[in-house]
Amino acid sequence: MSESPVQHLDPVMAADRAAVDNLLRCWVRETGVERPVGNLLRLELPASGTAVEAPVLYWSPVGWHRFGPARLRSGTPASATALAALLGVEAADGDPESVMDLTGWVSDSVRRVAEFVRARRAAPDDPAGTTAFLAGEQALITGHPLHPTPKSREGLSGTEAARYSPETRGSFPLHWFAADPSLVRADSSLDRTADELLAPFAGDSPARPAGTVLVPAHPWQARDVVHRPAVRALLDAGLLYDLGPAGPAWSATSSVRTLYRADAAVMLKLSLGLRITNSRRENMRSELHRGLAVDRLLTAGLGRALHAAHPGFAVVRDPAWLAVDTSPDGGEGTGLDVVVRANPFLADSVAQAVCVAGLVAPRPDLPGGRSWLATLVRGLAERAGRPVGEVAEEWFTRYAKRVVAPVLWLYATYGLGLEAHQQNTLVVLDDDGWPVGGRYRDNQGYYFSPARSDALYGWVPGVGRDLGTYVADEVIDERLVYYVGINNLLGLVGAQGSQGLANEVRLLRHADRFLAGAAAEHGKRLRPAALLRDEPTLRCKANLLTRVRGMDELTGPLEAQSVYVDIPNPIAEVRK
Repeated sequence: MSESPVQHLDPVMAADRAAVDNLLRCWVRETGVERPVGNLLRLELPASGTAVEAPVLYWSPVGWHRFGPARLRSGTPASATALAALLGVEAADGDPESVMDLTGWVSDSVRRVAEFVRARRAAPDDPAGTTAFLAGEQALITGHPLHPTPKSREGLSGTEAARYSPETRGSFPLHWFAADPSLVRADSSLDRTADELLAPFAGDSPARPAGTVLVPAHPWQARDVVHRPAVRALLDAGLLYDLGPAGPAWSATSSVRTLYRADAAVMLKLSLGLRITNSRRENMRSELHRGLAVDRLLTAGLGRALHAAHPGFAVVRDPAWLAVDTSPDGGEGTGLDVVVRANPFLADSVAQAVCVAGLVAPRPDLPGGRSWLATLVRGLAERAGRPVGEVAEEWFTRYAKRVVAPVLWLYATYGLGLEAHQQNTLVVLDDDGWPVGGRYRDNQGYYFSPARSDALYGWVPGVGRDLGTYVADEVIDERLVYYVGINNLLGLVGAQGSQGLANEVRLLRHADRFLAGAAAEHGKRLRPAALLRDEPTLRCKANLLTRVRGMDELTGPLEAQSVYVDIPNPIAEVRK
């Protein structure tokens, strides 16, 4: 297996090569480019009157291809920015603004990855006291391999990126406001209010005015919101007070806006008005309600049922939230809100829970640019005296059983779908590195089936009906096929294959047997398993086309937040 792009000695070239690979992978998947004859990919670009060529270093049945340096027909090297412009012209129907936006976002992502590579090579060792959870959150240095702009963070300066990014191990204190109670909306399933949970984290902050409620904010968000007219009016009226930074430092997790401390019983998911990849990351009120509703559902009985069926798997809970409105009558949100998320990943936690996306990502700070997963699997094989491929296959089958099977069970049994893509999924590892369980986290990604969610009503009557993701089973099936099937399960196939750990065809056969077992257990209640096994094509999110069209995946009707395309089904292919 040839070297990983992140091994290039020049951080800028390493970042650019990784971005070119991403763009080519996206284009191949989203436009239906077939495997070339020989080892040269050639993309004809008629709108620009040219073509792009790149050596094929590895062709993946599930789309995790690897390419050599790309060149134009003339032989001129094609940088990521140049390639983005050319592909944008082809995809944007001549819209210059779309091409300009895509090119800018790709350039921004490349520049940030270069800085991350440079920083991690300068300080490759994790600081003392880092938990496995935090190390996993900080491991996704080059981003999702099938996204054109995985590290674009529109509006964040270089200095801010160094301070606030998980890739640079950013940590910082919270910024605090105090709000008049008439503006505060909050809810909690705990024996303490959100205000009581949050106030101790302010440390020695300036004394808040009597009767007000403490509200934490991300420092970047705090600087931004005070310039918003509605927030400025509250400050001028004495209904909101800017208290400044206070308390201990928190660390950014892989989402950038969810913050963690190894000694705190909770994590904080804060609004952050940056466009990160495709969307501005401000909490929507429906998400706050959704996370707490699922927490109450788990407490009422679903958590016990899940534990009985799959004792190694759990949902990370969001038991409280707090938000500030623009007026006592409600009005609009201010951008000052927080989800209080349970933290089961404390420093003394027995479980090693690691973000799957971080686990499988190539690492410029590990020997050979290996991923953490490759290091684990090769270590297991060496200690046991077994072939690497054999160990990788066993790791995959254990992962499917411990991490994916519980997600399918929840949907088949209770009509509750989890948007369990690799960044929302954590794998729990034993001391040797084998998968023994999983965790799911994300208050945005719960789907409730109108046909089957009534199985939950005995615990919480009508749950899900008013939470924004009560949608037809056909929509949920499509989302689970992509997020759980293509992104998560088949993404692990692609990661192992492209990193030289296992043969993808053999892994796909393991995936087929796993899904066949799930389909036999749940029958027609688990349509995604049948789709993943039998359909000649699968509906797949098209990240490049979604980006070209400027779509925000957190707004608009659920059915139309992203572009979806049909791709060949690799599991059906291996069954022929």
